[in-house]
Amino acid sequence: MGGGNQNDTTTTTTNGGGPNGGGGGDIQIQQSRRLPDFLQSVNLKYVKLGYHYLMTHLLTLCLIPLMAVSLIEAAQMNPEDLRQLWFHLQYNLVSVIICSAFLVFGSTVYIMTRPRPIYLVDYACYRPQAHLQVRYKQFMEHSRLTGDFDESSLEFQRKILERSGLGEETYVPEAMHYLPPRPSMAAAREEAEQVMFGALDSLFLNTTIRPKDIGILVVNCSLFNPTPSLSAMIVNKYKLRGNIRSFNLGGMGCSAGVIAVDLAKDLLQVHRNTYAVVVSTENITQNWYFGNKKSMLIPNCLFRVGGAAVLLSNKSVDRRRAKYKLVHCVRTHRGSDDKAFQCVYQEQDDTGKVGVSLSKDLMAIAGGALKTNITTLGPLVLPVSEQLLFFATLVAKKLFNAKVKPYIPDFKLAFDHFCIHAGGRAVIDELEKNLQLLPVHVEASRMTLHRFGNTSSSSIWYELAYIEAKGRMRKGNRVWQIAFGSGFKCNSAVWEALRNVKPSPKGPWEDCIHRYPVQIVT
Repeated sequence: MGGGNQNDTTTTTTNGGGPNGGGGGDIQIQQSRRLPDFLQSVNLKYVKLGYHYLMTHLLTLCLIPLMAVSLIEAAQMNPEDLRQLWFHLQYNLVSVIICSAFLVFGSTVYIMTRPRPIYLVDYACYRPQAHLQVRYKQFMEHSRLTGDFDESSLEFQRKILERSGLGEETYVPEAMHYLPPRPSMAAAREEAEQVMFGALDSLFLNTTIRPKDIGILVVNCSLFNPTPSLSAMIVNKYKLRGNIRSFNLGGMGCSAGVIAVDLAKDLLQVHRNTYAVVVSTENITQNWYFGNKKSMLIPNCLFRVGGAAVLLSNKSVDRRRAKYKLVHCVRTHRGSDDKAFQCVYQEQDDTGKVGVSLSKDLMAIAGGALKTNITTLGPLVLPVSEQLLFFATLVAKKLFNAKVKPYIPDFKLAFDHFCIHAGGRAVIDELEKNLQLLPVHVEASRMTLHRFGNTSSSSIWYELAYIEAKGRMRKGNRVWQIAFGSGFKCNSAVWEALRNVKPSPKGPWEDCIHRYPVQIVT
């Protein structure tokens, strides 16, 4: 998902006819570039979802105070009290046996049904080779020389680039550097192999994990799904074991990285004592748009080469060396709404050229999905004081005064770091405003967008790597990864740092972190 314009609204003009604009009049499309104000409406049913999650852990929350009281009482007993208790129990043997049976049964049920902790051992982000970098002038000159874009489209792309928040060091695939470009199936496979294998090689090197030890593999790539699949390419390359449980997620957009983690988490709850690898990437080679429809040109300006590989484990022994523990995954899907379903849509233009079209309603739909997601996530992560304030104002609004503004919880009290999907500068700006964040909280997202562009589902891992490279991740810190994607979806993952986290060797920011943050020209 991308948002290339900083302005509140953008008016674009497209031709209704052929590639030269004949056969129809001009159609003006007014695109809103702002998220809706969350203070205006909060749907009560989504609050109920969050409290439903909270109630599922009610038994544990009730038992903890009971156990604490019991321990305090036991600590205050003297030897005479213990002798009297023992004397009493001798004459109530049946009661003791029954209570012991219930205690053993309850403990067994709890141990067997409790969720297993999921650890993030390490992750690696792919760093493309320097010759794949593309500068603004190079991008525009190359677009002009292809001969596929008219002057209006070229000017539109220039404006989007200037306002996008991208820097001069982002990467496009090898096939796009040729004149004319060579978007073949072979080139697309080569791009996928370079990104996935590059990230996996670094991951295996840093963790010393053998590929044969991997029991679960989840790969997500939205727009490139060849046969054999991308997951099969990895199995073949690293000779993974024959009983590996492999999955290939396609068409799920920029939020698919969190979906892949959630799927791996569920699988790790079932399959004991194993490792799961999640690979998140996107493929640009065969998905570059060579037409003149404005709504389909924005992805050309924003999306760049990138990918990440993540190693998850349910082994208790891995807690010692793991970086993070997974705390929550919350997923929101708005696909039942037609506008949400079609706001990021792969289609052909009037001349038959394929691309991904971004709807004028994209920002409003993203705002609605975000509101749903954070309303569900809130009861799981916010302090009780924030939840009470939020719920009280919500009830007051419903019962007494429709003009009462709901209290927007301070998520800075729940999270220490924020990894907001680097879909575009406008997206980051609006989330910073609506969630009332400070510039430091969105620094990782802005700098990732500047240095690497929109790398789709892997962008949240480049952002996490930025925070680590800056030396800001401390033991006990909580990280909120939030991403948007076609469908329309908004997904969140919450991680807790198990130690003071240092960047892994050969990280994406290794040789340039000293230059950041940079001042981005508005």
